[in-house]
Amino acid sequence: MEPAVAVRGRGGGATTIPVSYSKETELKRTLVELLIYITFLVALSLVTFGMVSTNMYYLNKVMEDLFVEHSSESDGINFRSISTHADFWKFAEGPLLDGLYWNTWYDNRTMTDLKNTSYIFYENLLLGVAQIRQLKVRNNTCTIYPYFQPFLKSCYSQYSYQAEDKSDFGLKNESEWKYVSAASFSPWYWGSVGFYGSGGFIFTLPRSKQESMDKLEFLRKNGWITRGTRAVFIDFSTFNANINLFCIVRLVVEFPATGGALTSSQIHSVKLLRYVSYYDYFLASCEVAYCLFIITFIIQEAIEIRRLKMKYFRSAWNWLDMLLIVVSILAICFNTYRTIEVSLLMEDLLSNAHAYPDFYFLAFWQVIYDNVIAVNVFFAWIKIFKYVTFSKTMTQLLSTLSRCAKDIIGFAIMFFIIFFAYAQFSHLVFGSQVDDFSTFQNCIFSQFRIVLGDFNFESLEVNSILGPIYYISFVFFVFFLLLNMFLAIINDTYSEVKADFAVIPDQELHITDLFRQIYNKALVKLKLRKPDTDLGDENLERSKEFPSTKGKDISKPSKGGSAHEKRHPKPPKLQKGKESLHHSDSVIASQSSVFPEEFQQLLRRTSELEKELNNANAKLSQIMKSMQRLKDASGKTAR
Repeated sequence: MEPAVAVRGRGGGATTIPVSYSKETELKRTLVELLIYITFLVALSLVTFGMVSTNMYYLNKVMEDLFVEHSSESDGINFRSISTHADFWKFAEGPLLDGLYWNTWYDNRTMTDLKNTSYIFYENLLLGVAQIRQLKVRNNTCTIYPYFQPFLKSCYSQYSYQAEDKSDFGLKNESEWKYVSAASFSPWYWGSVGFYGSGGFIFTLPRSKQESMDKLEFLRKNGWITRGTRAVFIDFSTFNANINLFCIVRLVVEFPATGGALTSSQIHSVKLLRYVSYYDYFLASCEVAYCLFIITFIIQEAIEIRRLKMKYFRSAWNWLDMLLIVVSILAICFNTYRTIEVSLLMEDLLSNAHAYPDFYFLAFWQVIYDNVIAVNVFFAWIKIFKYVTFSKTMTQLLSTLSRCAKDIIGFAIMFFIIFFAYAQFSHLVFGSQVDDFSTFQNCIFSQFRIVLGDFNFESLEVNSILGPIYYISFVFFVFFLLLNMFLAIINDTYSEVKADFAVIPDQELHITDLFRQIYNKALVKLKLRKPDTDLGDENLERSKEFPSTKGKDISKPSKGGSAHEKRHPKPPKLQKGKESLHHSDSVIASQSSVFPEEFQQLLRRTSELEKELNNANAKLSQIMKSMQRLKDASGKTAR
């Protein structure tokens, strides 16, 4: 019966093939697959990085400085310093309008060519008009304790969809006093103290700065913001033709049930118009190549599933392949949808310049798309490990991780039990006074910062007794004990794997040999080297005479001789006298190979047998000593 070996196929499944399958051919096939996959990675990287640029950061920074950090010259109010309803109106009528409407140059010359259009920083065109929206809650949406009911006639709870107020209020004669429902797929906003919907009471600012000032003053005097207001959103979009970037800005002021105000902002610079320059058309060709690669991978995986059936799903590499394909298909679908939707929005914008263009919807999903594609690129790079298993070093590292997986899982359970116990303790003790422990999530992040040494110990002095005890005990148990235990698990496992690989003769054809062969053949064809100096071919011919398998052949000596021969070299005569016998043994050895997994099992079994033999030997020694003592005692009795 012809010996067989297990070789991993494209889909990651193990395939049994004859030993006559050349190691050189297998290595070349793996190398070709690796080169094809690297080409796919290059196309994917060009597609993804073609959507981002350093200009996005600078544009976001400019908008943040103007609308978030810039203060009013009269009263010094800015967006971050808003703490009351009055502060909001001061910001809206001051820094907000100053940032939205640029009608004069730095020397106060009026820009007559603008025609009711605004160029923020003279470069960013304000698309349409800005929109301001608020969300409210109804009165009596919370329960008042009976003792205080005579003193409190109204109660407004924190924001929730069930408590949202959708009834008309105020003057009720304009759209800003009437509730407007949002579209079904409009994204919600996750704020500091609430999760807010996309509907609300909405009004837009006119194209003129003076008209906007009059409208804001009118709404302020008529009480547009009430006690039930829980969040106010300011949305607008700009377009910079110099760098072909849209900037979508959202400023949010939350009025929590505790009183006061909390501010947050979202500024997204996105490239929605994809195909403008020649470089964009080059990226379009990369996108086509990327789609062709995905179609090829789908066909390959379908063939593997049909051939291996349920065995296909037993490999983690196959699950990774399916994940990459699914994420790539979602990315392609969104890219197509985004291109069509931007075209429709542009048509609406050009037809009505006094309306608010809702680019926030596209910006939100663009950010989701960027996050998904980032995960896709990450796992695409991880997949390279699938093609580098021919390297002994990489095999050792992967074997180390796979062998210690159970120990790491057990360690992780113990680690997180202690970690979450400390997190809950810190939240209960310091949560009401220290921002880093105000929520359970913050406690988890703060404890990771403690492990990394990035923590302010003075913040724990709010509790002079439990603060130091918590910090010292956490550092001792987590940092000094558990982390060192984790490193010990990895170190011991790597030592065992390295010892196992040390006793296996190195009979593999390395990638360097293949590159050397290709290089030498190229020199010969260019007549820069004689054929007889091609040492790479000699190494390959030697490997062909004694074909090795994907598993290690422990009975076949390595190129440099076995470890025993290196430590105890044979005498010259004996070495010469056994050349023919050694050659025949090598041929026989090449016919029977042992897989690395089988060899490791045999090695462990041999160690167990050795321990059992040592125990039996010790027991026999004790029996012999006992018999000798009995014999000596009987001899004395006979005398």
